[in-house]
Amino acid sequence: MPLAFLNRTLDQELAAIARGISLECLVCGEFVLHRGAVIACPECGLLLEPEEHGAVAASEREGRSTG
Repeated sequence: MPLAFLNRTLDQELAAIARGISLECLVCGEFVLHRGAVIACPECGLLLEPEEHGAVAASEREGRSTG
C-alpha cells in the first residue's frame, strides 16, 4: 500500500482558502471572513487580497502604529 501524504503545500492551502473550501487562517488557525474578494482573519489580522488589488497577502498589524 503506498503512502499518502496528508500535508498540503502553501500553494494548495491558499487555493483552498481562495475557493472557499477551507475557512481556516494559515497563520493562527481561526476562521476567516470573506469580504468580497478580500479574505481576512479577525483574530490575527491577516489579509489576503487578489493580485489585481496590489498585494497577495498583507497583515493589518504591519500598517498600524503602536502609539
